[in-house]
Amino acid sequence: MPNIKSAKKRLRQNHTRRERNRTVRSEIRTRTKNLLQTESSDDAEAAYRKVASMLDTAARKGIVSEQAAARRKSRLARYVKGLS
Repeated sequence: MPNIKSAKKRLRQNHTRRERNRTVRSEIRTRTKNLLQTESSDDAEAAYRKVASMLDTAARKGIVSEQAAARRKSRLARYVKGLS
């Protein structure tokens, strides 16, 4: 446990940020799974747009790396294109 005031604050901030990042990553995984379970191409298109937007935001905020976001978006786009 930290003794210095600034270290205590950093601990609180790290905990808050970790929880927020976990929530975002979990939401991305859930929406990706839902996208992969869709049957119609229209639903898949809408789901893809939402997942791509979330990945871009997460990459911009440093939750996932830019390259990881680009790779996931590319693979999901290929999947959606294959449905139509």
